[in-house]
Amino acid sequence: MANLVIDIGNSFIKFAIFEADKILFTEQYQQVENEIIEKLIIEFAIKKAIISTVQNNEALWLSYLQNKVKVVYFNRGMTNGIINHYKTPETLGLDRLAAIMGAKYLYPNKSALIIDGGTCITYDWIDDQGNYYGGSISPGLHMRFKALNNYTSALPLVQIANDFNEDFGNDTKSAIQSGVQNGIKYELEGFINNYKNNKQEFNIILSGGDGIFFDSLLKNSIFAPCIKIEPQLVLIGLNAAILNYND
Repeated sequence: MANLVIDIGNSFIKFAIFEADKILFTEQYQQVENEIIEKLIIEFAIKKAIISTVQNNEALWLSYLQNKVKVVYFNRGMTNGIINHYKTPETLGLDRLAAIMGAKYLYPNKSALIIDGGTCITYDWIDDQGNYYGGSISPGLHMRFKALNNYTSALPLVQIANDFNEDFGNDTKSAIQSGVQNGIKYELEGFINNYKNNKQEFNIILSGGDGIFFDSLLKNSIFAPCIKIEPQLVLIGLNAAILNYND
């Protein structure tokens, strides 16, 4: 029996199908049609689905899915094994909670700094006992490029340069690439150093759409041996939640 896991984010709707803890299928969509749901249900014999969403709208395909299989919405009461010390737990994003769940599921007895590179960059710490105290949120990679263009009259919209490896730019385009990409690199190193100086040994888990790019920024750093790439960490956490859900 397969589980359908759905993460509705700000930009994309991510689907994954799990059999126990094995990922059988992943895909992301900007729009979902009923035909997609029907095809997946038939092909993988889906009986149960879990959904995490940052949006408030009730799309038609969600109603269609609920009429086909048992649907559970991920909530803050489904974080088995996580001791949440966040002062305002009701404001903690469900995507961040799911990533924390994923880290705990994959590395149950190891502390972790989870860095998720999506629309925003989030930094979340969980210790080896499952204690979560909080984290940090900063503008994401693409958001930074767009902000420089949107909030100025002269700066162009610049794209990521995967081959940019300079300390500074020598024209406007490369100066923006340096500011954004080196800025994120120094930010990553700063946060990691802060936890390294104050915490025990831990994993650095990079996830989200920009996780692999972040790995390239850190590949020559002293932190490289501690880095784990888990692009599907949120989906893994959601699957862990539904595996523990018996209602």
